[in-house]
Amino acid sequence: MSLLTSLTYVLPHRLLSSLARRLAYSTSPGVKQWLIDTVVRKFNVDLAEAAEPDPRAYPSFNAFFTRALKPGARVPDADPSALLMPADGHISQCGAIVDGRIFQAKGQSFTAEELLGDEAAAEPFRNGLYATVYLSPRDYHRVHMPWGGKLRETVHVPGRLFSVGTAAVAHVPRLFARNERLVCHFDTDFGPMASVMVGALLVSGVETVWSGEEIPRYGDAITVKDYRGEDIALDRFDEMARFNYGSTVIILLPPGVAELDPGLKAESPVRLGQVLARLVR
Repeated sequence: MSLLTSLTYVLPHRLLSSLARRLAYSTSPGVKQWLIDTVVRKFNVDLAEAAEPDPRAYPSFNAFFTRALKPGARVPDADPSALLMPADGHISQCGAIVDGRIFQAKGQSFTAEELLGDEAAAEPFRNGLYATVYLSPRDYHRVHMPWGGKLRETVHVPGRLFSVGTAAVAHVPRLFARNERLVCHFDTDFGPMASVMVGALLVSGVETVWSGEEIPRYGDAITVKDYRGEDIALDRFDEMARFNYGSTVIILLPPGVAELDPGLKAESPVRLGQVLARLVR
């Protein structure tokens, strides 16, 4: 285990993330420009595809980090049976959920119940499919819909804020089921679909298109918001949420409705809109 991964067990996660949030939202020209220029240089960010390609035009680091793309920079796959990749990044892992368990890394797994924070909500996914997509600091940080659906509820699950980098994923047991996360449940024409926005060390927040900021709102109890009566429907490829710093999104699908694209494997680079899976109905 790396020194940094070992340190994340003892670091004050929420304090560090709160400080990172203050820096991310700072409008001080010197502070925000230093942060933007550092990330662009260190992670080779391609601003040519951004709606605003001028790095000095952003009022804060967070505005830069959650930047929109120019029209046409990402397009949904033309196959109408294709469920779409929800974000830019890399596949951490993907595959079958085996009797309720989700593979994290060699020797590491967690249950869908732990991830979703609810036994009943996890049951429809017991032998379904999952895909874990890691967004690095260079990536576009908005998450889109793999398939059209109506929002049923969200579940804010408080937790730790471990790094979600490769070393931490390999060594921190049940990492994605321990980190703070926002579970978004959708009803679709093939059944339930879950999109789980997982926070991480220095992640300053998660925002959704229907209610704005959801994390941080640090707490110690699970918070459920019921949206059944609000008729919030999102189409395939619509934006649904964004990270205010890089992290991970996990998609859960029920069994028997789709097959993952055979070209996907751990560490595969992926782009928003490409094929995640295809319906088999």
